[in-house]
Amino acid sequence: MLRRLMMLLVLLTVIAGLAWAFWPRPLPVETAVIENRDIVVTVEEEGKSRIREIFTVSAPIGGQTLRIDLHAGDPVVKDETVLAAIRPAAPGLLDARLKRVAEAAAASAEAGVGLAQAEVRQAEARLAFLRTELSRAERLAAKGTISDSARDKARLEAETAEAILASARSALAVRERELERAEAALIETGTAEGPCCTEIKAPVTGKILRVMAESEQVVQAGTPLMEIGDPADLEITADILSRDAVEINPGAAAEIVNWGGPPLAAKVRRIEPSAVTKVSALGIEEQRVPVILDLLDPHQAKQLGDGFRVIVRVAVWTGKDRVSVPIAALFRRGAAWTVYRLDGGRAVLQTVEIGRRNDDVAEVTEGLSAGDVVILHPSDQLSDGVRVAPLAAD
Repeated sequence: MLRRLMMLLVLLTVIAGLAWAFWPRPLPVETAVIENRDIVVTVEEEGKSRIREIFTVSAPIGGQTLRIDLHAGDPVVKDETVLAAIRPAAPGLLDARLKRVAEAAAASAEAGVGLAQAEVRQAEARLAFLRTELSRAERLAAKGTISDSARDKARLEAETAEAILASARSALAVRERELERAEAALIETGTAEGPCCTEIKAPVTGKILRVMAESEQVVQAGTPLMEIGDPADLEITADILSRDAVEINPGAAAEIVNWGGPPLAAKVRRIEPSAVTKVSALGIEEQRVPVILDLLDPHQAKQLGDGFRVIVRVAVWTGKDRVSVPIAALFRRGAAWTVYRLDGGRAVLQTVEIGRRNDDVAEVTEGLSAGDVVILHPSDQLSDGVRVAPLAAD
């Protein structure tokens, strides 16, 4: 009898152990309390910083620039710092044909000078002779030997000779200039001489952003040499999807993050009126609108430079003291949003209506009240009415 009682006791113990081992235990879950809070909905997009006003310094004349010793980051002062110097470019090389043509033109011009000089000497000799004749005619006319008409004729011939001499001297000057031009055409590379140099000074005070033509080289008028700007005068630009841009207003609060430093407060200055078509990384054409933002405290972004990558968050909606639920508690059940609400140690399926939402929380318009407890990150093991055990908060 005692043996049977012992066996029965052992059997009951085994059954109790198996029952305890296989009895459903409450599922451990993370929970959160529903509460009222301010909700800010933002649009997040990649952007870049840029200097508001960039000045491109170009060559005002064609010529040969001397090597530029300035580099990106060097400070410049308006109307004081010499950015570059341009001297006249040396003439091009002459091939055999062009050289023969230039030599023939020079020889022709030299012969023309000789001809003009001969004409000048001839005009000078004739004028000297006619002046002598005029002097004789005036003495004879004073004695009444010749008529006044003969004296006037001699005076006319002398004045005509003076005009011919002046014309011959002008022709000589023209021939000499033609000779100089013909000789200048024979000047080859390396033999040009000219004034040096035309200096280009800084149009504004700031820093050099980039140098496009550092080495000595021949440039045409209008060739860009460098860019100058003030790194402290920054703005942020981001291309935002047009469907999001319509919700943004000038003056909207924004935040600049992921640039390498602490978040920077900013505000929207302008939403440009025209969208541009861009292709996304997935190859999809998108309509994007450039949005320009100003930093509220530029001194906090001293390390931020021109063209730096940033992330822009622009506030498009703000709700004050709204009932909110963590996004981690929401899941879809058909077309409805659903959560598991904690009630008496069990998970209760609860359908909710939500309004605006951001990456962390959503506005609850119906289905939950402040003080309710919901389950975060619901797993497939959860179902309506399952016993759960909330995990202790860290």
